[in-house]
Amino acid sequence: MEPCSCDTFVALPPATVDNRIIFGKNSDRLCDEVQEVVFFPGAVHDNLGRHLKCTYIEIDQVPETYAVVLSRPAWLWGAEMGANEHGVCIGNEAVWGREEVSDEEALLGMDLVRLGLERADTAEKALNVIVDLLEKYGQGGNCSEGGMEFSYHNSFLIADRNEAWILETAGKYWAAEKKIDGVRNISNQLSITTKIDQEHPDMRNYAKQKGWWDGKKEFDFAATYSYLDTAKMMTSSGRYCEGYKLLNKHKGNITFETMMEILRDKPSGINMEGEFLTTASMVSILPQDSNLPCIHFFTGTPDPERSVFKPFIFVPNISQLLETSSPTFELEDPVKKKSHFKIRPDRRHPLYQKHQQALEVKDNDKEKAKTMLDDMRKLEKGLFKEMESILQNKYIDVDEVVNLFSRCAKDEIRIYESSINC
Repeated sequence: MEPCSCDTFVALPPATVDNRIIFGKNSDRLCDEVQEVVFFPGAVHDNLGRHLKCTYIEIDQVPETYAVVLSRPAWLWGAEMGANEHGVCIGNEAVWGREEVSDEEALLGMDLVRLGLERADTAEKALNVIVDLLEKYGQGGNCSEGGMEFSYHNSFLIADRNEAWILETAGKYWAAEKKIDGVRNISNQLSITTKIDQEHPDMRNYAKQKGWWDGKKEFDFAATYSYLDTAKMMTSSGRYCEGYKLLNKHKGNITFETMMEILRDKPSGINMEGEFLTTASMVSILPQDSNLPCIHFFTGTPDPERSVFKPFIFVPNISQLLETSSPTFELEDPVKKKSHFKIRPDRRHPLYQKHQQALEVKDNDKEKAKTMLDDMRKLEKGLFKEMESILQNKYIDVDEVVNLFSRCAKDEIRIYESSINC
């Protein structure tokens, strides 16, 4: 198993049921890192002379940003995965190859996820936002809070109601592949081979100059910019191959519940355990019918097998998601100081705290563990039925939905408290 890992998936009709695009991601990070689920409303920015502070650097602001819901490591500005009000979803992966990774502070891949969501109303526009920012500001910096140095290049899976794009990078160079049907996944390796639908204008010349490509044989991005034998990519035992197999096993019948089952799969390594583990998960339903809402499920807690997927729908007047929002430390936050990460504050949000306390109960009492898991699955199944009813009936009760995610998080907390206290 790879020491650092994530897996992102997309399934498009006809691989799915009911003309829906299904997006999913496991975020695999250091086991003690807290991931929060947060909402930011759309905004108009009149003072464009004022720069936007991302995790490490400041960049130019844009006139308008869209509402976003993000699952992010609580110490940074960007996000591992998320969605915006227009039904765009993005997840990123750490990748390495022949091009050296810069440890200079620039934009993190996670910053680029959030920026793509805030600034684009389609998947292709999000792709363009990310590559433009990559060209202007570069990518780099420590992706870990703490003493460990952890830097990488990034790949992205970007989806909307109509299509998906895979964007893979090596420094400032990149290639993109468009997907309009079937299934696709990305993991911690370059995976775009000869099907390249957009690319950095100097990508091939740079590869020739470095001696990675002779300029004659068919250009294969993954083979050229990494050390992969792409002919064997689909037959290896790595998570990329295992994820592809799981998607294809269910091809034609993939639902959002199928995607959750894939994210919960431990034998494949997709649901990771150990020093690096699955710290949060996301699944989104993106109906091709624009009259239907997109529905985004987040766990906000580690191990999707022992977590509840809770739904979020964009409607007006959503409040901050307090149950999954970590404490803020203002100017005292170590990430805002040059001597980053020497001190790690307690970033556990209320749901995370109760989830971790409940895990101790589970580990010590099998009967309580079974009761708790049964109650969690019962809650989840009720939510799935409620969301399916919204999609089938084409009706949203906005008053009910505005606090949907917070209501579900509170119900999940009550299940944990019941087990802890009894």
